[in-house]
Amino acid sequence: MEFYGVQEGSLVLSAIVAHFAGLFTCGFFVSSLRRAKQVVLIGMAVSFICTLPFYFKPSALWFVSLVIAGYSSALAVASWGYFLKTFTPKKQRIKTCADVLIYSNIIMILVNMSAVHISHTVGLTFSLACIAAGAVLIRKLPSDVQEKRCCEAGGTKKPMLILFLFVFVITINSGLMYEVMNPAFGHLTTLTSWYWAVPYIAALAVMRNLPGRIKRYVILYVGMATIIASFICFMLLGRGVVDYLIVNTLMLGACGIFDLFWWSIIGEMLDYTDNPVKMFGMNLSANVLGVLCGGALGMFITSAGLADSEIAVIALTVVCITLAMLPLLNRMLVMKLKSHAYLVEEDYVTEPAQVQEISVFEPLTAREQEVLELILTGISNRAIADSLNISESTVKTHARSIFSKYNVNTRAELISLLLKSR
Repeated sequence: MEFYGVQEGSLVLSAIVAHFAGLFTCGFFVSSLRRAKQVVLIGMAVSFICTLPFYFKPSALWFVSLVIAGYSSALAVASWGYFLKTFTPKKQRIKTCADVLIYSNIIMILVNMSAVHISHTVGLTFSLACIAAGAVLIRKLPSDVQEKRCCEAGGTKKPMLILFLFVFVITINSGLMYEVMNPAFGHLTTLTSWYWAVPYIAALAVMRNLPGRIKRYVILYVGMATIIASFICFMLLGRGVVDYLIVNTLMLGACGIFDLFWWSIIGEMLDYTDNPVKMFGMNLSANVLGVLCGGALGMFITSAGLADSEIAVIALTVVCITLAMLPLLNRMLVMKLKSHAYLVEEDYVTEPAQVQEISVFEPLTAREQEVLELILTGISNRAIADSLNISESTVKTHARSIFSKYNVNTRAELISLLLKSR
């Protein structure tokens, strides 16, 4: 569009609206893993075809292609929720979500740099290669595995509605960033072509690899603080290189923290529904809707010529609303996701929830029961092996089986779970 001097406003807006519609509606006609695989492959194929008109001069086909590609790509993304539920263990979904966000943003940086510094045709070709590679990988995934049924844990409509509203409100600031902040630094072409997503990726990598003893919910408030600081700096600083590095680092770092928060929440909530495509797609659509409304607000701000101080006040109002929503959201989610890294359990879990019976996927064997009792005493694997006259590797095998049956990853999680039960 820039190469041909095309005004992109209405075109991009139409694509985003179509993308929102695809995410929101996909779950109404995709209700099995086999169908999800078909929809992902069809969605990617249509997106591939709809990219081809951009190799040629502008025409009405550009608008049609963007709308169709926006909708079809949304179907592919929403349907991927079925694969996330089926092939990723519950306790690993936070890392899977982080990996998806990290690597997709690395690819976006490479696509953007190739388009800016080489040519738009190279960027388009790179995009098509990524779509083709994704389709090949999806084809390799099985679609005839036994599907997991949902856990019995009460309704999810109310917490999901609160999560939808939270994601929608917090991402309004992302829309403001795209329409107000980024154009203000548009003259720094080389720097903005690659650095824009670096803080986002760095924040995701840090959050992904935090030790289990560190409470991630504290970092949510750090993220709120950095969003506030970003808009204050945008108001007070200039438009040079250092100013851009400060503003973008604060804003995108916070975006990484919050995106992983709600992606991982959605990932774990997939176990409480028999239609993961609907839950995944609808909640992702909240992000798109927030960016859409934030972008519209940004366009209004730009056309009205509001001062930077007024922009900061609008953004900080949005942050205050999300801060007020966090405790309510936590209270709704913690009763279902008691061990989620971002949630504050102690303040809200009632006594009956703490002493409820712990269920396992299948009963422990007699030997696993013996190993479990010794694990709870805190002794090492070597000491357990000596006590039971078995090898240390056998102890480790039994321990892995126990962890799997209790749906935990470490001794600490297992001990914590069982002590609370007892």
